[in-house]
Amino acid sequence: ADQLAMSFYNAFDTPVTIIRPFNTYGPRQSARAIIPTVITQIANSKRKIKLGATSPTRDFSFVMDTVRGFVAIAESDKSVGEVINIGSNFEISIGNTVQLIAEVMGVDIEIETEQARLRPEKSEVDRLWADNSKAKKLTGWEPAYGGREGFKRGLAETAAWFADPENLKRYKADIYNI
Repeated sequence: ADQLAMSFYNAFDTPVTIIRPFNTYGPRQSARAIIPTVITQIANSKRKIKLGATSPTRDFSFVMDTVRGFVAIAESDKSVGEVINIGSNFEISIGNTVQLIAEVMGVDIEIETEQARLRPEKSEVDRLWADNSKAKKLTGWEPAYGGREGFKRGLAETAAWFADPENLKRYKADIYNI
Protein backbone atom coordinates (compact mmCIF):
# COMPACT_ATOMS: atom_id res chain seq x y z
CA ALA A 1 0.00 0.00 0.00
CA ASP A 2 2.87 2.35 0.83
CA GLN A 3 4.51 1.74 -2.54
CA LEU A 4 1.23 2.22 -4.41
CA ALA A 5 0.63 5.53 -2.63
CA MET A 6 4.19 6.67 -3.37
CA SER A 7 3.78 5.72 -7.04
CA PHE A 8 0.88 8.21 -7.24
CA TYR A 9 3.08 10.84 -5.59
CA ASN A 10 5.89 10.17 -8.08
CA ALA A 11 3.70 9.85 -11.18
CA PHE A 12 0.96 12.41 -10.54
CA ASP A 13 2.25 14.69 -7.75
CA THR A 14 -0.50 13.40 -5.46
CA PRO A 15 0.35 14.84 -2.04
CA VAL A 16 1.20 11.68 -0.10
CA THR A 17 3.09 11.10 3.13
CA ILE A 18 3.62 7.67 4.65
CA ILE A 19 3.22 7.89 8.42
CA ARG A 20 4.50 5.00 10.51
CA PRO A 21 3.13 5.19 14.06
CA PHE A 22 4.83 2.92 16.58
CA ASN A 23 2.89 0.98 19.24
CA THR A 24 0.32 3.59 20.19
CA TYR A 25 -1.16 3.10 23.66
CA GLY A 26 -3.63 4.90 25.88
CA PRO A 27 -7.25 4.95 27.04
CA ARG A 28 -9.74 2.83 25.06
CA GLN A 29 -7.01 0.65 23.55
CA SER A 30 -7.89 -2.86 22.43
CA ALA A 31 -7.41 -5.58 25.01
CA ARG A 32 -5.23 -7.42 22.49
CA ALA A 33 -2.28 -5.11 23.25
CA ILE A 34 0.21 -5.64 26.07
CA ILE A 35 -0.42 -2.45 28.08
CA PRO A 36 -4.20 -2.84 28.53
CA THR A 37 -3.71 -6.58 29.09
CA VAL A 38 -1.43 -5.90 32.05
CA ILE A 39 -3.39 -2.94 33.41
CA THR A 40 -6.70 -4.80 33.36
CA GLN A 41 -5.18 -7.83 35.08
CA ILE A 42 -3.76 -5.62 37.85
CA ALA A 43 -6.97 -3.55 38.11
CA ASN A 44 -8.85 -6.83 38.60
CA SER A 45 -6.59 -7.64 41.60
CA LYS A 46 -4.41 -10.16 39.77
CA ARG A 47 -0.82 -10.25 41.05
CA LYS A 48 0.42 -13.10 38.85
CA ILE A 49 0.47 -11.44 35.46
CA LYS A 50 0.18 -13.82 32.52
CA LEU A 51 2.43 -12.90 29.59
CA GLY A 52 4.26 -14.24 26.60
CA ALA A 53 7.86 -13.24 25.85
CA THR A 54 9.21 -10.43 28.02
CA SER A 55 12.54 -9.74 26.29
CA PRO A 56 11.34 -8.09 23.04
CA THR A 57 11.58 -4.30 23.07
CA ARG A 58 9.07 -1.76 21.88
CA ASP A 59 8.81 1.95 21.29
CA PHE A 60 5.48 2.96 22.82
CA SER A 61 3.83 6.22 21.79
CA PHE A 62 1.08 7.76 23.89
CA VAL A 63 -2.08 8.32 21.83
CA MET A 64 -1.95 12.11 22.21
CA ASP A 65 1.59 12.15 20.77
CA THR A 66 0.51 9.98 17.86
CA VAL A 67 -2.42 12.29 17.10
CA ARG A 68 -0.23 15.39 17.36
CA GLY A 69 2.25 13.70 14.99
CA PHE A 70 -0.43 13.01 12.39
CA VAL A 71 -1.63 16.62 12.59
CA ALA A 72 1.90 18.07 12.37
CA ILE A 73 2.66 15.94 9.31
CA ALA A 74 -0.65 16.82 7.63
CA GLU A 75 0.05 20.52 8.14
CA SER A 76 3.64 20.38 6.83
CA ASP A 77 4.38 20.83 3.14
CA LYS A 78 7.89 19.48 3.84
CA SER A 79 6.44 16.07 4.70
CA VAL A 80 4.94 15.41 1.26
CA GLY A 81 6.67 12.49 -0.45
CA GLU A 82 8.33 11.34 2.77
CA VAL A 83 8.13 8.29 5.02
CA ILE A 84 8.01 9.48 8.64
CA ASN A 85 8.12 7.57 11.92
CA ILE A 86 5.92 8.70 14.79
CA GLY A 87 7.27 7.17 17.97
CA SER A 88 8.72 8.15 21.30
CA ASN A 89 12.35 7.31 20.40
CA PHE A 90 12.43 5.43 23.73
CA GLU A 91 12.92 1.67 23.68
CA ILE A 92 11.89 -0.58 26.58
CA SER A 93 11.48 -4.33 26.99
CA ILE A 94 8.07 -5.87 27.57
CA GLY A 95 9.25 -7.11 30.97
CA ASN A 96 10.40 -3.65 32.04
CA THR A 97 7.16 -2.16 30.71
CA VAL A 98 5.15 -4.53 32.90
CA GLN A 99 7.26 -3.65 35.96
CA LEU A 100 6.76 0.07 35.23
CA ILE A 101 2.98 -0.43 34.98
CA ALA A 102 3.02 -2.21 38.36
CA GLU A 103 5.05 0.67 39.83
CA VAL A 104 2.60 3.25 38.47
CA MET A 105 -0.31 1.25 39.87
CA GLY A 106 1.42 0.80 43.23
CA VAL A 107 1.46 -3.00 43.35
CA ASP A 108 3.95 -5.85 43.48
CA ILE A 109 3.49 -8.45 40.77
CA GLU A 110 4.91 -11.72 39.58
CA ILE A 111 5.22 -12.41 35.85
CA GLU A 112 4.02 -15.83 34.75
CA THR A 113 4.85 -17.05 31.23
CA GLU A 114 1.84 -18.65 29.58
CA GLN A 115 2.59 -20.91 26.61
CA ALA A 116 -0.52 -19.77 24.70
CA ARG A 117 0.80 -16.19 24.77
CA LEU A 118 4.18 -17.02 23.25
CA ARG A 119 4.36 -16.27 19.55
CA PRO A 120 5.64 -18.88 17.11
CA GLU A 121 9.45 -18.70 16.87
CA LYS A 122 9.64 -17.01 13.47
CA SER A 123 6.82 -14.52 14.11
CA GLU A 124 8.15 -12.67 17.18
CA VAL A 125 9.59 -9.23 16.49
CA ASP A 126 12.47 -8.81 18.92
CA ARG A 127 12.92 -5.07 18.50
CA LEU A 128 10.72 -2.17 17.37
CA TRP A 129 12.22 1.28 17.81
CA ALA A 130 11.29 4.55 16.09
CA ASP A 131 13.88 7.05 14.99
CA ASN A 132 11.64 10.12 15.07
CA SER A 133 14.32 12.62 14.00
CA LYS A 134 12.77 13.12 10.56
CA ALA A 135 9.42 14.10 12.10
CA LYS A 136 11.17 16.69 14.25
CA LYS A 137 13.28 18.00 11.38
CA LEU A 138 10.40 18.34 8.90
CA THR A 139 7.54 19.36 11.21
CA GLY A 140 8.95 20.35 14.58
CA TRP A 141 6.98 17.50 16.18
CA GLU A 142 8.42 15.67 19.13
CA PRO A 143 6.73 13.51 21.75
CA ALA A 144 5.42 15.18 24.88
CA TYR A 145 5.45 11.74 26.54
CA GLY A 146 9.00 10.80 25.54
CA GLY A 147 11.66 9.02 27.56
CA ARG A 148 11.13 6.96 30.68
CA GLU A 149 9.40 9.76 32.61
CA GLY A 150 7.07 10.60 29.71
CA PHE A 151 6.25 6.92 29.28
CA LYS A 152 5.53 6.66 33.00
CA ARG A 153 3.15 9.67 32.80
CA GLY A 154 1.35 8.12 29.84
CA LEU A 155 1.04 4.80 31.66
CA ALA A 156 -0.38 6.57 34.72
CA GLU A 157 -3.04 8.31 32.59
CA THR A 158 -3.82 5.04 30.81
CA ALA A 159 -4.03 3.04 34.06
CA ALA A 160 -6.32 5.66 35.61
CA TRP A 161 -8.71 5.39 32.67
CA PHE A 162 -8.75 1.58 32.63
CA ALA A 163 -9.07 1.32 36.43
CA ASP A 164 -12.28 3.37 36.43
CA PRO A 165 -14.96 0.73 37.17
CA GLU A 166 -17.16 1.94 34.29
CA ASN A 167 -14.30 1.43 31.83
CA LEU A 168 -12.85 -1.70 33.42
CA LYS A 169 -16.12 -3.63 33.17
CA ARG A 170 -15.81 -3.49 29.35
CA TYR A 171 -12.60 -5.54 29.46
CA LYS A 172 -12.20 -9.21 30.37
CA ALA A 173 -8.85 -9.61 32.13
CA ASP A 174 -9.06 -13.42 32.21
CA ILE A 175 -9.43 -13.84 28.46
CA TYR A 176 -6.38 -13.84 26.21
CA ASN A 177 -7.37 -11.91 23.08
CA ILE A 178 -5.60 -12.76 19.83
